[in-house]
Amino acid sequence: MSMLKEQPDLTHLTDQYELTEDELDWTLRAVMETHPPGEDMWIFGYGSLMWRPDFPFVDRARAQVHGFHRSFCVYSHVYRGTKERPGLVLGLDNGGSCNGVAYRVAAAHAKAAVEYLIRREMVTRVYMPRWVTARIGGKTVRAHTYTAAHNHVQYAGRLSEDEALRLILQGHGRSGPNTEYLSNTVSHLDELGIADQPLRRLHKLASRHAPAGPV
Repeated sequence: MSMLKEQPDLTHLTDQYELTEDELDWTLRAVMETHPPGEDMWIFGYGSLMWRPDFPFVDRARAQVHGFHRSFCVYSHVYRGTKERPGLVLGLDNGGSCNGVAYRVAAAHAKAAVEYLIRREMVTRVYMPRWVTARIGGKTVRAHTYTAAHNHVQYAGRLSEDEALRLILQGHGRSGPNTEYLSNTVSHLDELGIADQPLRRLHKLASRHAPAGPV
């Protein structure tokens, strides 16, 4: 597993929510300069990328990454909440392992896919690009993904179940209600045959608190 080299600190506490074009260009260039030219790229998804990749790919497979685990550790100020009423979304946090989905993107589309992901994942700089080793069946591949930045104001760390539930129930942002995000994650993990009991329990608790409609 390797971080992008000589990456500047983009996680300073700030009210400026959109990446500047200079920051976007630098990050895109840093990612592509550390990817072998002409080769297809694998991208690892563990949350919303499992059901909404929104970039073209030629292969999709269940994958496992070691050294990081899926965690509701990121306050959402844009997609599933606001700065005033934060939601809570997933990040890859240190330790353990994570089962998710790996997408193989053709070399010709790799740069466009990364640019899209930078704009999507780094909108407030709480996620940082990283290369990880992903196991797919009996082989390993080098995959591009986004991990939680610990020195960012939106990094929540490990929260109690009650606090996580409170944030998920209140969260509603640009992409809709936070409960929908939780439900989509659990349903796609189920489709993949991936057991994540903490998320399943949160989903059950959230469903009990939202009897008026599906979560």
